[in-house]
Amino acid sequence: MVTQHHSSAPHAPAASAAYPMAKPGYGKRSAPGQQARTRDDFALLPTRERYVAGFVDHLPDGASMSVKQLAKQLPLYGQQAISTALNALSVAGHLRRVRCPVGTGDETRWVFRTFWSRTARDNEWWNTYLATETASRAAAPAPDTAPPPPWVPAEEPPPAGPESPAVTEQVPGPTPVPPQRTPPQAPDAERTQTTAPSPAYLALARLGRNDHRLGLSAHDCTTLEPLAAQWLDRGVTTDYLTSTLTAGLPAQIDSPTGLLRRRLIDKLPPRLPATASTPTDTPAPTRRLLVECTDCGRPGPPEALPDGLCHPCHTTHSAGGRPSPDPTEIAAVKAHMANLRHLLKPV
Repeated sequence: MVTQHHSSAPHAPAASAAYPMAKPGYGKRSAPGQQARTRDDFALLPTRERYVAGFVDHLPDGASMSVKQLAKQLPLYGQQAISTALNALSVAGHLRRVRCPVGTGDETRWVFRTFWSRTARDNEWWNTYLATETASRAAAPAPDTAPPPPWVPAEEPPPAGPESPAVTEQVPGPTPVPPQRTPPQAPDAERTQTTAPSPAYLALARLGRNDHRLGLSAHDCTTLEPLAAQWLDRGVTTDYLTSTLTAGLPAQIDSPTGLLRRRLIDKLPPRLPATASTPTDTPAPTRRLLVECTDCGRPGPPEALPDGLCHPCHTTHSAGGRPSPDPTEIAAVKAHMANLRHLLKPV
């Protein structure tokens, strides 16, 4: 005999296969250590909250958790009702909305997540979990592991090697080639196969192109290259070297090589001490999560937002809703509306 379930709450609709997923780094994220799913989950919640919680619990990780998307999938309630239900679920200990900075330097962006727990948790548990490094890593967007497009050719298997003795016997051996005499290499051939010029050599060679008074030959650049290399070894850039050598030149230069040699020696910059490098074993600073108020979205540390609500929203929720307006204000509004209706009457 089948036992009928006499729950007054409507059954939450199953998550559609086409339910929109959030962008990478956003959406739903399941909290660890949840109990197994049963029919009595969320039994202590009101009807509307139990309905919304049952739907959210079946959503996959990464699903969009915006009020607008949830209202599209839950036809019984509108956006305002869904927002109020999420506030109640936050107070009940089932969800927390967080934001976390991701990236380095100027490429830092905020990542928004909604942590969901089928098992109700208290504020102490949420504060401890959100302060751990595990939560910080979970809030970061997952790497893109999508399969390659279908038009990408599959990797071909490597050709069979010559391990098989049968194949080796069938392949004829290579025909011996008689030794040939290599012609002697010309002495100029080694000079053409030189490596790329050093930055010091290039900096000296460009001086003549920037100022014709400092034109140097290839031999002069080779001669002055060790002196210019000492500047670069001390952390000086090629732009600094060029500006120092070309600053305050006389109107006429009879010997550019002698002038540059004297400046390279006399104006040699000091050697700066090595900067203290950061130890490699020093852990990188952990980016702390900021909890967002489930109602208004105001960010703050987890301990400053008990039940996932800021102080004003928490006060409003604890008072059983928004405070009722003053009776004098109601009378003033009614009198104002009556005056407007009177003015709109035809004469």
